[in-house]
Amino acid sequence: MSTQPVISVACFDHDRVMPVMDGRVPVEGFRIEPHVLPTSKLFPLAVQEARFDVTELSLSSHILQVARGEGAYVAIPAFISRAFRHNGFFRRAGSGIETPADLKGRRVGVPEYQMTAALWMRGILKDQYGVEATDIEWRTGALDAGVRHERLQLTPPPNLKIVPVSDGETLQSLLLDGQIDALLAPNPPKAFAEGDPRIERIFPDFEKVEQDYFAETGFFPIMHVVAVRKTLAEQHPELPRALYDAFSTARDEALRRLEDVWLGSANRLSLPWLNASMERLRATMGRDYYPYGYRGAEREVEAMCRYSVEQYLAPRRVSASELFHSSLIET
Repeated sequence: MSTQPVISVACFDHDRVMPVMDGRVPVEGFRIEPHVLPTSKLFPLAVQEARFDVTELSLSSHILQVARGEGAYVAIPAFISRAFRHNGFFRRAGSGIETPADLKGRRVGVPEYQMTAALWMRGILKDQYGVEATDIEWRTGALDAGVRHERLQLTPPPNLKIVPVSDGETLQSLLLDGQIDALLAPNPPKAFAEGDPRIERIFPDFEKVEQDYFAETGFFPIMHVVAVRKTLAEQHPELPRALYDAFSTARDEALRRLEDVWLGSANRLSLPWLNASMERLRATMGRDYYPYGYRGAEREVEAMCRYSVEQYLAPRRVSASELFHSSLIET
């Protein structure tokens, strides 16, 4: 029988984490108890209960908790979720919103004000279009089904209006009814995906806009990190490095698999234009397009820390290095 310590590890089923979760890539010196959960369920457990020893964690929530002097976790610079966000700006057809600058003075829905996707989108609004968080009246709640609440309690200042939707309402229904003008969404609303012409993208050619954003800023927006319980990292100081190495290896395996599929025969992935997508990706972002490690991400994380203060989330400006385990700052 193994005498290695057992640690619980909770993540969504990203291709770049599953080699750890299914045991193909070990965490050296430890045995893992895997828990595969969608982030909508996982993140409230992480910030409210710290249920798991190691967890996928919203970086916006982590910044907020560190700034407040609370939170049970310290981050590992394995950025297991990144996503460009210009594709998440939606408007109601006929709203008169032509560019993001037109969102000033409007009512805009977002599932959670503090979620990382919204942090990035409001940062884009301010830095590129001059729209402040206080220029918008925010409505929060489920995007198109169910019920959703802020996972962390917020106390916005008087000049920042954040109003939760009523029970039984969704942001999509409010948009279609004309009660709000636009949405910042982490994924397309169901009605849009089904072809409802009343919902439109503010950036129809979002891929080109996102490529230009990357060329200008160098940012491939970080969404989620791996985080380890602080007390466990103190008990096992070798664990943060073991986790970083394991998740880095898992990412490498996933990207090799994707390249094999791309360059292989028989079109094994059900995407008819995979070749075109991969070629555009390489041309825009190079081969190292999914980077881990603190130093390469420091400027991007510092921007997120600035956004959190500017958007009245973090009560103080956190430095990027405060968020991560000290043994991995030089990675």
